[in-house]
Amino acid sequence: MMIQSFQLTAFRALSLALLATVACHENEPLSPEAVTSAQVDLGPELATGATAPGIVFLSFDLGTSLLGSVNTGTLRSPGPTNILSLLAGVRAKGARIIVKLSGSKSGFTNADGTFNLTKWKSMIARFKTVNLAPYITDGTLIGHFLIDEPDLEGEWGGKAVSQATVESMAKYSKGIWPKLPTFVMARARWLAGSSITYTYLDAAWGQYSARNGSLSTYVSREVSSAKTKHLGLMLGLNILDGGNGTSGIPGYRSGHWAMSASELKTYGGGLLGSTYACGFAMWRYSSSYYGRTDIKSAMSSLSTKAKNHVKTSCVQ
Repeated sequence: MMIQSFQLTAFRALSLALLATVACHENEPLSPEAVTSAQVDLGPELATGATAPGIVFLSFDLGTSLLGSVNTGTLRSPGPTNILSLLAGVRAKGARIIVKLSGSKSGFTNADGTFNLTKWKSMIARFKTVNLAPYITDGTLIGHFLIDEPDLEGEWGGKAVSQATVESMAKYSKGIWPKLPTFVMARARWLAGSSITYTYLDAAWGQYSARNGSLSTYVSREVSSAKTKHLGLMLGLNILDGGNGTSGIPGYRSGHWAMSASELKTYGGGLLGSTYACGFAMWRYSSSYYGRTDIKSAMSSLSTKAKNHVKTSCVQ
């Protein structure tokens, strides 16, 4: 009877723990498309972000439940009230995450669509009282995504965000989290076009599409530019909108195409062939695309290459 009582007590404790875990994750921001149990990667989990092999293999907006042996990282945009539960979920998977803390662009632009640094800082300041240090220290939280495509005038009311402003953003971030690496989704070649010295910005972010032309030339230019400015370099693919059309899978925008499995292997393999790359990222998660058998196989192959990649730091 004592044994049965103990087993019942243990079972109840385990059930409560599981319920608590589920409740903890209910407030996380969902990925763009609903995640089904059939899509969950149930492969072996990694030990911790810091001890994970090679470089991170991540996707924008990938749900926590999909993290595992293939998808070893994600990029998400949490709020102050749910960031800790998100980080705890990623940590439990032994995975890594880059966060975008500024929220929607509408929160830091002027009425004419131009960038407003003061508003951007106020969005970041929302997280000042949140203790991110444990997740930075153990390698779960590996970066702060400052801004997306600051160099594209059309995205910012006809006026690009300058390199000097990007450095100011990185300085503000470092003033709050000195050890959290700072990233900008901008070509290293553009960042190198300025005479400023990047003291607070840590890494550039090159996202290859078929329309960028020669892959080898693209990688060579990005690596050379990043080294010139002593910046780390995240490399990746625009998998849903950057294909050459051979996949026959329509992209997000008219006239654009998602990449085929063959393109993933070719382009991804070329990017991962660079020892300077400090991570590999894909834009963005789609249940229908990621659920394809050929795409799953290609991603598994690339993930293995990422694990076998030299452990390169994004802070140079």
